[in-house]
Amino acid sequence: MANNPVIVIGAGSWGTALALVLVRNGHPVYLWDCETAHIQKLQREQGNEQYLPGIKFPPAIHPVTDLRSPLEESGDIIIAVPCNGLISVMDLLQGSKDTLNICLACKGMVSADEPLNHKTVNQALHGNDRIAILSGPSFAVEVARGLPTAVTIASEHMATAGYFSGLFHNEMFRIYTSEDIIGVQLGGALKNVMAIAAGISDGMGFGANSRAALITRGLAEITRLGVELGGKPETFMGLAGLGDLVLTCTDDQSRNRRLGLALAQGVSLEAAIKRIGQAIEGIHTTFEVFKLAQRLSIEMPISEQVYAVLSGRTDPGTAVQNLLSRDPKQERE
Repeated sequence: MANNPVIVIGAGSWGTALALVLVRNGHPVYLWDCETAHIQKLQREQGNEQYLPGIKFPPAIHPVTDLRSPLEESGDIIIAVPCNGLISVMDLLQGSKDTLNICLACKGMVSADEPLNHKTVNQALHGNDRIAILSGPSFAVEVARGLPTAVTIASEHMATAGYFSGLFHNEMFRIYTSEDIIGVQLGGALKNVMAIAAGISDGMGFGANSRAALITRGLAEITRLGVELGGKPETFMGLAGLGDLVLTCTDDQSRNRRLGLALAQGVSLEAAIKRIGQAIEGIHTTFEVFKLAQRLSIEMPISEQVYAVLSGRTDPGTAVQNLLSRDPKQERE
């Protein structure tokens, strides 16, 4: 008996990689994107040469330009779009089915007013609570190639986390489940801000010692805000916290790290975005985190300096000096 089809919304590198995982597990996939021309290109090429060159689609991946028919067939949906597109996706899904199983695979936040994406989805779909978050240390190209990866799927209901774990888990894509939906999604969102900072530090030539300090203190910031919003401290020491933070801050596959590197070299923000050529989730997240920290009176000095650089209030060199010149304090603070 064939497995039920799954809909993946967002045909960038990450959405396409997750579609490949699902197909390897025997699930037909409908792959949709708001860019119709992009989907038509995927149909012609039978692959995503723009983002994952050299990886051909198995026959069970079906790029589609219209969501109506897939939504009549399936209520299992993976959303892998930049977070600033999440509300538009919710508009498409309203009225499609009474109950949808939704897994959010986007790492960011819609706004400081509602920093938790699962609540945005819940409100838009009038109380649908079958929502999970997929996050953890995972570069799309490695997942697409079938290299070993471990991630976390979290939900307020373990049955929902277990359901999506069943869809994704295989010997090369290992799933750990969690009930801390708040901590898992905030770890995935906030590490992008720290990766920009790490890129700036490395781009300025400050070395491995500075990078290690930045990662460690960045984790302290992430945990501070995450716990304030209801996350569990231990979550930030796991895959969706420390694991993703280390990966994103240390490897040049990270777009956010590459943005920081470019800014440190004197490249303008606009030119750096154009050079990278894909969504850089950490930019929007930095602005929203700055507003959120200000409102909650949470001390986040690294995030504050990244905000100052991205908003043009200071240059990368001055931002690093501002961090280094802070008064000494106990490490637990």
